[in-house]
Amino acid sequence: MEPSNQRSQHESKHTFPVAPGVWGLKTIFVNLFFISEPDGSWVLLDTGIYGSAGKIREAARELFGNTRPRAILLTHGHFDHIGAVKELAQEWSVPVYAHPLELPYLTGKSSYPPPDPSVGGGGMAYMSFLYPKKPIDISSYIELLPPDGSVPGLIDWRWVHTPGHTAGHVSFFRERDRVLLAGDAFVTRHGESLLAVMTQTREVHGPPAYYTSDWGAAHHSVERLLELNPRVAATGHGLPMKGEELLWQLEDLVKDFWTKAVPSHGRYVHEPAITDDQGVISVPPAGDSTVPKVLAAAGVVALAGMALVAYTKRSSKQRRKQTAMRTRPFSHNRPAPGIPPSVVPTLEEDNPQAHTNNYP
Repeated sequence: MEPSNQRSQHESKHTFPVAPGVWGLKTIFVNLFFISEPDGSWVLLDTGIYGSAGKIREAARELFGNTRPRAILLTHGHFDHIGAVKELAQEWSVPVYAHPLELPYLTGKSSYPPPDPSVGGGGMAYMSFLYPKKPIDISSYIELLPPDGSVPGLIDWRWVHTPGHTAGHVSFFRERDRVLLAGDAFVTRHGESLLAVMTQTREVHGPPAYYTSDWGAAHHSVERLLELNPRVAATGHGLPMKGEELLWQLEDLVKDFWTKAVPSHGRYVHEPAITDDQGVISVPPAGDSTVPKVLAAAGVVALAGMALVAYTKRSSKQRRKQTAMRTRPFSHNRPAPGIPPSVVPTLEEDNPQAHTNNYP
């Protein structure tokens, strides 16, 4: 008897289907995924934004009952993918697997290269200066993904190093039915637009521009993913895509990556952030001008508008529910050639070996 297979026949009110044995859960504007095995075991891929633990637990109970996961896997450690990781790893007492180049950001050693709010042209980008920047420390739970590409807890899956968005970004691929979980190597909606967050129009886009610090590596990564010839792709942002539409849009992204995905200007367009296994070494200097305050303000206002819409819908739903209760009967979540990297002065600039979190 395979209990998880029985439960997979039931719909979950929190999750959306991706492929057999794979479900997605959206937490505000980012997705995480539940992946099951035929024996009833399962793993969690990414953990959404902060405050998502309760929603993840509830979805897990719907899908797997009281069975805890074998592991938590991370595509990378940006704030919107690790929000509930510490709480859930502690509660479930399970290991958290990530690429070695992500470790400094998951063990408190270094912050990521700073976001660039001047690129992308959307509310999500304009507001990126507000996003959490400090590293987390889950040293007690963190483990390295196996160097052979295998995935702990998932027999048919392998991980693929897809750097660019971050140095240690990885994607996950199931060969037998060509299912790809790409994280933020590419996304399936406009990654910088608040409107796209609400409409969820399915379109292949490059990685979110404001948080991508090596565009050359990002290009090579989407080329590698296209070579996998995926039939289904689910990403960190947007709805799953499949079939010919997925492939031709992904091919188009690879072919025209430097005009479609890479911004015309920006902090990391001509040179990448330089990092190693201890974290950030240097970043290019910030642009001469900051994002106009009016744009940042517009982003905040747009976010507030989204929150208001969500609140109004929830309140309306609650009112309808209360009305129904009154009337019913009672029953008993890169460098350009020839351009050297620039070392940005920091509070620790006298120490050339220092990995610092103090970036403008």
